[in-house]
Amino acid sequence: MGIEVRFWGVRGSIASPGPDTSRVGGNTSCVEVRAEGTRIVLDAGTGIRRLGEQLVRDGNADPITILLSHLHWDHIQGLPFFLPAYLPSTELAIFGQAPLAAALTQQMQQPVFPVRLDELPAKLALRETKPGDVFHVGAVRVRVAKQNHPGGSLAYRLELPGAVVVYATDTEHFACVDPALRALAEGADLLIYDSQYTPEEYGGAVGRAKLGWGHSTYVAGAELAKAAGVGHYVLFHHDPQRSDAAVAEIEDKARALFPRSTAAREGMVVVLGAQPAAAAAA
Repeated sequence: MGIEVRFWGVRGSIASPGPDTSRVGGNTSCVEVRAEGTRIVLDAGTGIRRLGEQLVRDGNADPITILLSHLHWDHIQGLPFFLPAYLPSTELAIFGQAPLAAALTQQMQQPVFPVRLDELPAKLALRETKPGDVFHVGAVRVRVAKQNHPGGSLAYRLELPGAVVVYATDTEHFACVDPALRALAEGADLLIYDSQYTPEEYGGAVGRAKLGWGHSTYVAGAELAKAAGVGHYVLFHHDPQRSDAAVAEIEDKARALFPRSTAAREGMVVVLGAQPAAAAAA
């Protein structure tokens, strides 16, 4: 069997549904990785709601592991609406940086939410992780690296049987290729990278400069992909104001720098391992 990477939420900062974003999708960050009975979910933005509905329809009985890049709201706000968390049969492990339990508890209490985190019926395990950690989730070896983001964020390298996936969102590039991310992404089959801004937006040639905001550009993503020798670069964490047409324009510009580039879209599936990498909009 191959490894399946499915995109359930691809926007950054805040969900942005509407006619101008319907093809790319308006949900915030959530990516599902499946391999040999292991299911890993990268971030719990609003996209995780539809993933949970699908898992319940399918009668999923496999343990679920969620790896959080960080604790900003757009990456955790879907968790209270994740249906498997309300089933006693669900084994759910959530990894993230400190203060993991405090942050998840805070968003699920009165007066902002009616169900407390400790009232969820699922078998829930919260595990703090930090840069440099290495651990296993089923057959998957996970490495953790530091990213450049206000409050900190974590990148993950998933070493699966037959393929490597790197998830690096909510990170700001440096004047050179980030050495920590280059080492993490070395030889990866798939790099999912924060590409929220154009260089003009980032530098302030268009609108207010975004320096220090903790996000990157498609140019920096292409440079990282080339430096690390990755097989496929996926542009991720699209700006909530970015229209479908504008995302397609950026995708074309990224391909001019790194031909194996694809802008993430909700429903997109990338298959690795059993056959050459392929991406298709579902």
